[in-house]
Amino acid sequence: MATADSQHRLRVPTFSKKQLVIVGGFGSGKSEVAVNLAVYLRSLGSEPVAIADLDIINPYFRSRQAADQLRKLGIEPINPTGSHAHADLPIVLPEIKGAIRRKDGWLVLDVGGDDDGARLLSSMVDAFEENGYDMLLVLNGNRPFTADLAGCLKMLSEIETASRLRFTGIISNTHLMDSTTPQTITDGLKLARDVSAATGLPIVMVTAERRI
Repeated sequence: MATADSQHRLRVPTFSKKQLVIVGGFGSGKSEVAVNLAVYLRSLGSEPVAIADLDIINPYFRSRQAADQLRKLGIEPINPTGSHAHADLPIVLPEIKGAIRRKDGWLVLDVGGDDDGARLLSSMVDAFEENGYDMLLVLNGNRPFTADLAGCLKMLSEIETASRLRFTGIISNTHLMDSTTPQTITDGLKLARDVSAATGLPIVMVTAERRI
């Protein structure tokens, strides 16, 4: 018989591949997930961690904006610098392809917003196929294009077509920023379960702020 403690014990995420491609629709919280995932992987302490910013869609928050803090934690940020640091340009740095091909360490890729952003990945398919990858769809049920199952499936299909890569898992990241409640999280998890049932993709993570 399960005890209350065992029912509520948190399991940490595990990954079989070292290249983790984090993709989600506009406003899904994808970049925040990518940054926190990189920090978590670095906390394991056993291997180097890099995070590559391929987000050309979202002008509000990109992982490159946390570059200084990430360096202090021992995480290598890979993103445009100088005059291109804040440009909405489809820039694929040679360092990104090199990082994808590396045999050691973790690489988290923060990929911009929708199928237009994901199209950048199509130029790197060969590099991904060398070592394999996990591509994770960040779902936020409180965003217009992913508020129901049909919208989620449409976005998933468009991103796979544009990127020429296949999703391997789902991250449930439904929130309302400061107004998020436990019910918000469970409503989002229900949607993620519906998407999982329709696609066969496993739910890899459910996110929430510590206060929740």
